[in-house]
This record gives sequence, C-alpha cells and structure tokens, in this order.
Amino acid sequence: MQVQSFFSASQEVMKKTIDRLKSELSSIRTGRASSSVVENIKVESYGPVMTINQIAGVSVPDAKTIEIRPWDISQLGAIEKAILKADIGMSPINDGKIIRINVPSLTQDRRKEIAKSINRLAEDFRVVVRNERRALLENIKKLEKDKVITEDDRKKSEYEAQKITDNFVQLIDELIASKEKEIMQI
Repeated sequence: MQVQSFFSASQEVMKKTIDRLKSELSSIRTGRASSSVVENIKVESYGPVMTINQIAGVSVPDAKTIEIRPWDISQLGAIEKAILKADIGMSPINDGKIIRINVPSLTQDRRKEIAKSINRLAEDFRVVVRNERRALLENIKKLEKDKVITEDDRKKSEYEAQKITDNFVQLIDELIASKEKEIMQI
C-alpha cells in the first residue's frame, strides 16, 4: 500500500504541474483580447501589492479590446503604470474612468517567436513531470531495498510510473499543440 501512496502523491504533483501550465498558457497573448493577459499584473494599491483583478473589473467587449474598470477611480494611474511596467506589448489608454487596451494583430515573426517560447515553456514542464517520475522511482527502489516489495513488484511499479509519466507528457504536448494552433491562426 505504500507504493500506492507514492503514486498518488506523484500524480497529484503532476496534475498541479498541468494546472500551472494551463495558467501560464492562458496568459500568453494570441492576437485576440483576453482578460488573462492583464488580470495578474501586480499593482501597488493603497500600500500592498495586488493584482489588477483584485482592484478592478476586467472585461473583453470585443476581440481586439480589453477594458479595465477600477472600483476606485483614484487607482487608474497606478493600474496604467503597472501595465506599462509589465511590458505586455500593448499600451493602455486612460480616459479618466476606464483603461482600454487595444490588442494589435500579431505579425508572422512575432507568432513564430511566441511559438518558440511556448515550446521552451513546455520543455520546462516536461522536466518537472520527469523529475517527479525520478523521485517516484527512487521511492520504489528504496521500498525494494528495504524488502517491503519484491523485485517483480518494483518492475511492475516502474512500468506503471512510466505509463503515468507518458500520459502527462502527452497531455502537455496536446496543450502546447492547441496553443500553437491558436497563435498561428490569423
């Protein structure tokens, strides 16, 4: 039963890795307006640092515009500065009540650049999953060494660990392929 607890813990870490990847991918600009591009930008507000979605409503009225409506108008300047500082490749337009961000179309070169950075990101997440597999295999070998499981059980568990890892790596590949397709669409 100890082996099963190691598997459960490893799968939980791998699931969290996939969730983090999904979160990272959602914040990557694709040429269409998405609130996730600006929601997590840090703004110094009343002293503490908060994210934009904590001090303002973020909406997407059309495919090329993001609107940020602060709950307190006095925060407009701080939000505008934070967006400029975040260097998201878009300029905020402050009209005194709301901030609008016009999302420019991506050039083909920029699309290719983003696709390359997504592939680098994917490799980082694959490494995390493989490192978790390595830790799981070390725990399994330790159980065999301590005579808790047999050699056959170890081999079966190693095979199962590889299968789980392959499934998570495949899921990463599918997420990346989907995002690349989204980015390369004109």
